[in-house]
Amino acid sequence: MTAPGEILWLDEPGCADPAVVGGKAANLARLLGVHRIPPGFCLTAAAHARWAGSACTSLPEALTSMVATAYAALGERHGGEAVAVAVRSSAVDEDGAGASFAGIYTSILNVRGVEDVLHAIAQCWASAEDPRVTAYRRGKGLPDAGIGVLVQALVAADRSAVVFSRNPTSGAPDEVVINANWGLGESIVGGLATPDTWILKKHALSTLRFDLGAKEHMTVLAKTGTREVPVLRTLRARPSLADSHVRELAALAVHLEEVMGWPVDLECAYQAEQLYLLQCRPVTT
Repeated sequence: MTAPGEILWLDEPGCADPAVVGGKAANLARLLGVHRIPPGFCLTAAAHARWAGSACTSLPEALTSMVATAYAALGERHGGEAVAVAVRSSAVDEDGAGASFAGIYTSILNVRGVEDVLHAIAQCWASAEDPRVTAYRRGKGLPDAGIGVLVQALVAADRSAVVFSRNPTSGAPDEVVINANWGLGESIVGGLATPDTWILKKHALSTLRFDLGAKEHMTVLAKTGTREVPVLRTLRARPSLADSHVRELAALAVHLEEVMGWPVDLECAYQAEQLYLLQCRPVTT
């Protein structure tokens, strides 16, 4: 049988607690009622503690049933029987002020069907044992911790951005920095392309500097998962964001810094001109 509290939806009470679902999911749950965030459910740290060992070999029937029920409900909410999802690790102490774990834990995009979702969950759980995670924790003086997994409707982004409410390079608290590229945000966070960069004066939202990135590659959806493709020369020569996007993203960063109480590092995506917030964590560098 499924133990109580092993799955929580982002809009359920308790999902804003990082000790329950991990920092990544908790921060999104906290902001869900105010900002456009894709719907999703979380396997809690309790689910990891109960199921992770057996999921590495064969998937127990109870775990399969639990995830299948939640995945079907997500499809009903999001209008698709086999809805495409992003499956993201969300460690209990991830996305905190002292340690972001950026790029360390596993995230898998464009996953469809219960079997593939279960496999992706098992991969996220296994990433907690990755040597990079162990080394990062040791370097930060952190003990082992539980891990949640966020299963969230996928945003098929036309363009994506990473936004900082404080300049992460200079540390200037009065500057907002935006990095952007066409397609999904993995080309930015993974360092696969040189993005466009805007630096804005925080409160005036006026542009201090703009650098047109080379944007040689972009991340797009494949039949399953994602792939890297060359960016058309015409798009390389154009900014990936319009002025209205830049101001909207900068205003969002300033607002969320006030709401969260710390300088924020955001991952955002535009699909059909709709802005989606995909991640909100403290600026740690």
